[in-house]
Amino acid sequence: MAAVVLAAARLLRGSGPWGRPRRRFAPPARRRFSSAGACPGVPLSSPLPGVPTPVFATVGGQEEFETKVTALDNGLRVASQNKFGQFCTVGILINSGSRYEAKHLSGIAHFLEKLAFSSTARFDSKDEILLALERHGGICDCQTSRDTTMYAVSADSKGLDTVVGLLADVVLHPRLTGEELERARMAVQFELEDLNMRPDPEPLLTEMIHEAAYRENTVGLHRFCPPENLAKISREVLHAYLRNYYTPDRMVLAGVGVDHAQLVDCARRYLLGAQPAWGATEAVDVDRSVAQYTGGIVQLERDMSNVSLGPTPIPELTHVMLGLESCSFLEEDFIPFAVLNMMMGGGGSFSAGGPGKGMFSRLYLNVLNRHHWMYNATSYHHSYEDTGLLCIHASADPRQVRDMVEILTKEFILMGGSVDVVELERAKTQLMSMLMMNLESRPVIFEDVGRQVLATHSRKLPHELCALIRGVKPEDIKRVASQMLRGKPAVAALGDLTHLPPYEHIQAALSSRDGRLPRTYRLFR
Repeated sequence: MAAVVLAAARLLRGSGPWGRPRRRFAPPARRRFSSAGACPGVPLSSPLPGVPTPVFATVGGQEEFETKVTALDNGLRVASQNKFGQFCTVGILINSGSRYEAKHLSGIAHFLEKLAFSSTARFDSKDEILLALERHGGICDCQTSRDTTMYAVSADSKGLDTVVGLLADVVLHPRLTGEELERARMAVQFELEDLNMRPDPEPLLTEMIHEAAYRENTVGLHRFCPPENLAKISREVLHAYLRNYYTPDRMVLAGVGVDHAQLVDCARRYLLGAQPAWGATEAVDVDRSVAQYTGGIVQLERDMSNVSLGPTPIPELTHVMLGLESCSFLEEDFIPFAVLNMMMGGGGSFSAGGPGKGMFSRLYLNVLNRHHWMYNATSYHHSYEDTGLLCIHASADPRQVRDMVEILTKEFILMGGSVDVVELERAKTQLMSMLMMNLESRPVIFEDVGRQVLATHSRKLPHELCALIRGVKPEDIKRVASQMLRGKPAVAALGDLTHLPPYEHIQAALSSRDGRLPRTYRLFR
């Protein structure tokens, strides 16, 4: 009892266990430079009294961000976009590619991609070109698609004259020696072997779905060189193609992070009146055919059980890509189709807007989240100057291919149904987020400027595209989806196709109300 009374007395008088007085903590010292005492209760949204009004840096208006375009006398267009920084990206985009090879050997554009930045009239080898770029901290690249060939260089802005001169030489004066053709032939052959062996079948399926959708015309022609044409492509064959499609009126010199007047001066110096290595400057036989959507099926039976790389085995899967015709990027419905693609789960929706946002897409909620046996369900939207293709790629065990195809047809039918306002707003926000994040990169801005000017002679700025995206309404999505569902489907299938439904059944499912495949009854299995 005495001990309890003693302890209570110590606590009351603030002493320690041995009778020493406890230290009392003094109030924290107030910092002299803090304004909390002088301006108590001032909200952060109001300026502090006595503090001078801040002055922010301003630009000369929206015109500072507009893309400038100048047409030269020979038809070549020069486009530039202002961007702060020491480095620039400059390149030549040409309206050429595999879609224009109907009257030529298939695979020429693929060969030209591998031959880019080789020896020219001024440079004896590719090493000399790379050394010239290295003096300005530059790198180079060439990419060929179905409708565009792009030669690009990123380097210090001070070396603009050197870069444009080098690009003009690479595009108009390639030597195309026998040794370079052999190296390109080996590179193309290796890429073809890799295409058929890689675990990711998406590039091969993309080729197959285009072949099915546009049978033997324009964008349905092979983007990769067929093996039987490897030995047939020669210097004369390449010159015959270049004479038709590497003409000034089909070219755009685009630059980002450069002065427009300086870029135009360089273009006049190196690209105006230049005589190309193949002689004639006027096109002789240009293919101006418009894409004809045919629909159909392309299937490739293949053993997919041995595609594993490394110690972790990959399960044997069958891959199916189902597509319908959408619209070209020149039509007004292109924006609603882009929003629809994002709403379904395409266009990088699983990363746009922050981690996990793609988990709200339809293919995730309605397909992957409900059918655990499906390994993949992704939407893709391919758009060109005269047509477009919206497709879904799915993967599953070969024994469940029929169920997988029926799930895809049901999702296509649901596109033409009601659209929830919340999911639409989420898809539009994701699309704008992806657009703005991609346009933070200088090479992406360069490609956007070049492709838009090449197709339309002008460029829509990001804020204009965002305004169009915000204006998409639920009825727009329903309208474009219903119009798309009236067409014939395109189907590409790869793997064990024992249980793949007939094409007629897939077409009937997409014409029905619920997207179900016709029932098949068998007495004996």
